[in-house]
Amino acid sequence: MKTVLITGASRGIGAQTARLFAANGYAVAINYCCSCEAAQALVEEIVAAGGDAFVVQADVADAQQTADMVQQVLHRCGHIDVLIHNAGVASQKLLTDTTPDEWRKMMATHLDGAYHSCHAIVPDMVRRHEGVILTVSSMWGITGASCEVAYSAAKAGLIGFSKALAKELGPAGIRVNCVAPGVIDTDMCRNLDDETRAALREETPLMRLGTADDVAQALLFLASEKASFITGQVLGVNGGFLI
Repeated sequence: MKTVLITGASRGIGAQTARLFAANGYAVAINYCCSCEAAQALVEEIVAAGGDAFVVQADVADAQQTADMVQQVLHRCGHIDVLIHNAGVASQKLLTDTTPDEWRKMMATHLDGAYHSCHAIVPDMVRRHEGVILTVSSMWGITGASCEVAYSAAKAGLIGFSKALAKELGPAGIRVNCVAPGVIDTDMCRNLDDETRAALREETPLMRLGTADDVAQALLFLASEKASFITGQVLGVNGGFLI
C-alpha cells in the first residue's frame, strides 16, 4: 500500500485530499497543527469507509517537529510515497499593516514548512529512487493580489521552490509539481460576504467557485502514474480565472 503524508489536512482542501487518496487505496497520514478534534474525526470517517488513515501532529514551521513527524510515519508505514505540502495560513492586510511577526508566520508556514518537510523526506525517497512531492500554491502566487502581499509572496516562493526541486530530484526519479488553486469554496472563502462571492463567481469563466474536490482530483492525478512524465509544472485549478 502506498503512503501519502498531507500537511494541514484537518480541513478544507487537505481534508478532501485525504478522503480521496484513502478512497484510492493510500494509507493517509493526516497532519495537523492545532485542530486535533477535526483531524481525529476525519480519521474516523476514513476508517469507517474502509480506508487507512492516522493522525500526526506537528507545526511544520518547526524543523524538529516536522522531522519527528516524518520519522513517525516512516516507522508506521515503512515509506512515504507522496508528500503533499498543503499547510498554510491566509491574511488580507495592507503591507503597511502587516507586522513582522505576521510576515514571518506566513513565510514560516508556507515556505519553511515546505523546506522542513522535504528536507526530512527526500533522503528516503532518493534512497528508494522514487517518490512524488506536491505543493499547494495559489493563483495569487502567479499574479499577486492587492492586500495579500505576504500571502502572494509566500505562494510565489512555493512555485519557485517546486520548480527548482524538480530539477534537483529528477535524476533520482522523484517528481515535484505544484497546484495553484483559484477561488475555492472552503472556510477561508466563506468568510467573504455574499456580494464578494457573487463577484468572484462572475469573474470566473466557468461561473462557479471551485471546490476542495476539484483541487484534490488534480493532486491525485499528479501523484499517479498517469502523470509519470510531468514534473516541475504548475497546474492552475481556477476555472479560467487566471489564464
